[in-house]
Amino acid sequence: MSGNFLALAQPGVQQLSPYVPGKPVDELARELDLDPAKIVKLASNENPLGASPKALAAIREELAELTRYPDGNGFALKSLLAEQCRVDLNQVTLGNGSNDILELVARAYLAPGLNAVFSEHAFAVYPIATQAVGAQAKVVPAKDWGHDLPAMLAAIDTNTRVVFIANPNNPTGTWFGAEALDEFLQDVPEHVLVVLDEAYIEYAEGSDLPDGLDFLAAYPNLLVSRTFSKAYGLAALRVGYGLSTAVVADVLNRVRQPFNVNSLALAAACAALKDEEYLAQSRQLNESGMQQLQAGFRELGLSWIESKGNFICVDLAQVAAPIFQGLLREGVIVRPVANYGMPNHLRVTIGLPAENSRFLEALRKVLARG
Repeated sequence: MSGNFLALAQPGVQQLSPYVPGKPVDELARELDLDPAKIVKLASNENPLGASPKALAAIREELAELTRYPDGNGFALKSLLAEQCRVDLNQVTLGNGSNDILELVARAYLAPGLNAVFSEHAFAVYPIATQAVGAQAKVVPAKDWGHDLPAMLAAIDTNTRVVFIANPNNPTGTWFGAEALDEFLQDVPEHVLVVLDEAYIEYAEGSDLPDGLDFLAAYPNLLVSRTFSKAYGLAALRVGYGLSTAVVADVLNRVRQPFNVNSLALAAACAALKDEEYLAQSRQLNESGMQQLQAGFRELGLSWIESKGNFICVDLAQVAAPIFQGLLREGVIVRPVANYGMPNHLRVTIGLPAENSRFLEALRKVLARG
C-alpha cells in the first residue's frame, strides 16, 4: 500500500505550486501545429540579441575540457567580478543562476518558526525558496504595483531573518530610488539579511535606480544578487552571483552544491563580462524596443506599468487569459501574470523590432475580435 507522499511533504511545500516558466516555442508548435520558425517568444525576459560572440567563442574553446569537472571555486569569474564590483574575492558567491543564490539564502538562514518578508507581485521564487524550508512567507501589499518599503519594514518582527526586495521588480518593472533604499536599510534590524535582487540592473545604467554595490560597505546585512541570464544573454547556461560580506558568503558556500556553475557557463560569463560593446548594444535595443511597445499600446488605447527592466506589463482592462490564448493562436508567446495577482495584465519581453511589431499586430487582431 503506497503512502500519501504529498501529505508527508513539509506543510510549506504542500501549499506551493511548481514554478511555471514561459511556454517553449517547440511546445506551442506541437500544440497548435505551427511552424516553429514563425513563432515569436516574448515571454521569458531573454536577450533578443543572442549571446555575445565573445561568449560563444569562449564556449567553443572550453568544449575540449568537457571530461573535466569545472573549477568548483570559479576563481577566474570571481576575480573578474570582484574587480568590476569593487569587492574582495571572498565576498563573491557563484550560483546556478541568481535563483540559486536565493535558494542558498533560504537554506542557510530560514527554518520553521522563522519568516521572510517580501512584496506582493514580486518574483515567484521568493515564496518557493521560503516555504520549501518550512519558513513563513510574509507578503506585504504592493503600492502602485511596486514595493512599499515602509510597510515592508513594519512587517519585520523578531522571527524575520530575510527580506527579499527586487529593483527593478519582476514582473511589474517598478523600482525605487537610492534615498528610499538607504532609509530602508538604515532601519532594518541587524539580524535581518536584506537580499537586493538586481537581475535587471544592467538595463538601468544611467537611470534613477541605485546601484546596490554602493551600499555594501555600509550595511553588513545586505546581499546583492545579480545574473548573466538577462542583459548578458546567457540564460541557458544558468550563472548568477551574490555579493555580500565575506562572513555571509562563507555561510552560503557551506550549503552551495559542489560545481554548481558548469565550465561552459564560467568561460562564457568571463567573456561576456568583458564585452562592453555587446552590453551597450543590449541596452540600446531595449530602450528603443520599450519605446516601440509603449507607442503601440498608446495607439491601442491601453495603459501599462512603467518599467526599468527588459519587459513591460500591459493592462488589458479585462481578464487577460483569453487574450493570451488568442496571441498563442497567432504564434506569439507572452507571459500571463494572474499567478502574481495581476489577472488583467500580460508581461511582454522587449524583442527585436520585427518581433515587437509582430506582437503588436497580433494583439491588435486579437483585441479586434472581442
